[in-house]
Amino acid sequence: MPKHRMRGMKQSVPKSVDEYIAAQSEVLRPKLEQVRATIKRAVPEAVEGIGYRMPGYKLHGKPMLYFAGFKEHYSLFAASGTFFAALEDELRGYELRRGTVQFPLTKPVPVKLIARIAKLRAAGIAATAKKPLLGREKERRK
Repeated sequence: MPKHRMRGMKQSVPKSVDEYIAAQSEVLRPKLEQVRATIKRAVPEAVEGIGYRMPGYKLHGKPMLYFAGFKEHYSLFAASGTFFAALEDELRGYELRRGTVQFPLTKPVPVKLIARIAKLRAAGIAATAKKPLLGREKERRK
């Protein structure tokens, strides 16, 4: 990996979400704990783990959300940006990039917004998980 890409990245991959959060700055830790608790409450059936060197959640084996801390913000990464349109008003004022929302460290964690994003992602995954199953059942009946 080029040196310029390594700057700011942790050299080792965290083994757990606890380890990831513990390695963050004192300012970031409580924010990331709040994000984590919010996602767990919103989608309790999601499976927590580490992916792409950051905490993430999978639902029905599919990536749902990831989060990470940075120097001046923390971000929520969705495997899909489809929730942007549904939450256009609530997302106003946040930095948005291709399925990513950046939250400044200077403001309180938007718990309700993060919960809505998690629930929308879960609903999207559940909808796509059901479609292929229905198609396979029809094929078997033929």
